[in-house]
Amino acid sequence: MKKLSCHCGAVEAEIQVPDKLEKILRCNCSICKRKGAIMSMVKNENFKITKGENRLKLYQFHSKVAKHYFCSICGIYTHHHPRANPAMTGFNLGCIEEIDTLKLENVTINDGRNHPLDKK
Repeated sequence: MKKLSCHCGAVEAEIQVPDKLEKILRCNCSICKRKGAIMSMVKNENFKITKGENRLKLYQFHSKVAKHYFCSICGIYTHHHPRANPAMTGFNLGCIEEIDTLKLENVTINDGRNHPLDKK
């Protein structure tokens, strides 16, 4: 179990993750490229907000399927539900105290700029 928190501590979550993260990624879509976060993913049932749900703000754009959440006080992106798989929760590894995102290896680049749901 890992504990996630925003910068100011108003929002906290518990995440059930394996000891070794299975998927570590960055994305080049229009929002992820700007927020610059390194993320991982779990099933929705393995991510639980434990504090400050009322402090979270939702941001949606384009297709309005993906849901991006951030703290309304400090502005930190905490997690999201991707449009390619809304049954998953992507979360900001920088919000987990014991993870040093500068030392992570095997970070996969997700090509969100060329999202498969945008192709006709």
